[in-house]
Amino acid sequence: MSVFYEYIKELFLSTGILPRLAIHAAALSTFMVMVVLAAIVFLITRMIVVKIIGRIVLRTKGIWDDTLFAHRVFHVLVHIIPAIIIYSSSGYAGEDIKLLPTLIKGLAQIYLSVIVVTAFNRFLNAGQEIYNTYPYAKDRPIKGYIQLMKILVYFFGAIFIVAVLFEKDPSSLFAGLGALAAVLMFVFKDPILGFVASIQLAANNMLKPGDWITVPKFDVDGTVYDISLTTVKVQNWDKTITTIPTYALVSESVTNWIGMLESGGRRIQRSVNIDISSIHLSDQKMLDHLNKLPRFNEFLTAEPSNGDDYVSDVNIGKFKMSVFAAPTNLALFKRYLEGYCLAHPGIHDSMTRIVRFLQSTEKGLPIEVIVFSRVQESNLYEALQAEIFDHIFAILPEFGLRVFQNPSGSYIVSDNQSKEPLQ
Repeated sequence: MSVFYEYIKELFLSTGILPRLAIHAAALSTFMVMVVLAAIVFLITRMIVVKIIGRIVLRTKGIWDDTLFAHRVFHVLVHIIPAIIIYSSSGYAGEDIKLLPTLIKGLAQIYLSVIVVTAFNRFLNAGQEIYNTYPYAKDRPIKGYIQLMKILVYFFGAIFIVAVLFEKDPSSLFAGLGALAAVLMFVFKDPILGFVASIQLAANNMLKPGDWITVPKFDVDGTVYDISLTTVKVQNWDKTITTIPTYALVSESVTNWIGMLESGGRRIQRSVNIDISSIHLSDQKMLDHLNKLPRFNEFLTAEPSNGDDYVSDVNIGKFKMSVFAAPTNLALFKRYLEGYCLAHPGIHDSMTRIVRFLQSTEKGLPIEVIVFSRVQESNLYEALQAEIFDHIFAILPEFGLRVFQNPSGSYIVSDNQSKEPLQ
């Protein structure tokens, strides 16, 4: 480049223009030629190198080199060659323009910094894609860590570029950042909190993409499909997308339903309030009526899970009851409901099945059913739950029981109209 520069300078000087103008024109022309030559070398090198690497990648059986090639990591590394050419040719003007070598070297260093940062960024993207191919990646996502490493790469790249522009030692800039620690903590508050939360989530296996979670504070109820350094995206069941801070999953109350999904069952827990005034002792007429109900004796003779707590010595129809000679209609209904839960094919037979009475209130006596559905899909689960309680509401009158409900205005009006007027 020095020979070419001297030739161009003499050519400009021979035209009679001012020496200083001729020097600058020659320097600019030489620089443009140098950039063009570097670009030509880059294109030729990239064509050869990429072609050779592409053939090697096709012959190997591993996926890491294919992924690196697909993310164009090798393509961007070829840019190092023109950066070296420009940097090494920076002194072509000699002593004519003293600031020119410094300026060209600075541009080459900035160019090299951009190359390194871009290569690291693509390498990290490729690394994440390779990691996601392993089976344990679903339980241990590393997207948050990758994003943190990208932030650090961009940060160090920016520091180096600033050091080049101001002709400072990068180490001195890092030392000066100590005074700005409070400002940096404020600016990077969310990434820092998110990074700490990501470590806690991964270390304790608290959350992973695909988990069904509910977060009452943010009105979140859906499936996690993305966990990043600062945010977690959840697709709610109404197909809306909610974005919440990553650290909120550690600091707030979060319910993860993965345990239910992995257990093979889904809990049904509801209660029905029985009108206490409808509870009475059963007589033979009622027993005869109940014996005519479909599957009544089958449900009544079904052994409950705590069958050892019962003493069977009194025969009522085709089933055995407790030692009480005159069972109540509520006791018969409870035993019938236990048998119904035991016999129902949709209810899990190896999980909890409880029919119990709760504390009576001014709204009656609650009878609660706690069972686990075999199906977990929401539509089938709701259908099973509706089937169980439809049957409960339909069969209650057969036992002479009534469901308690507050009287409505129409009920009061119709009741008053049915009464004869006072004379």
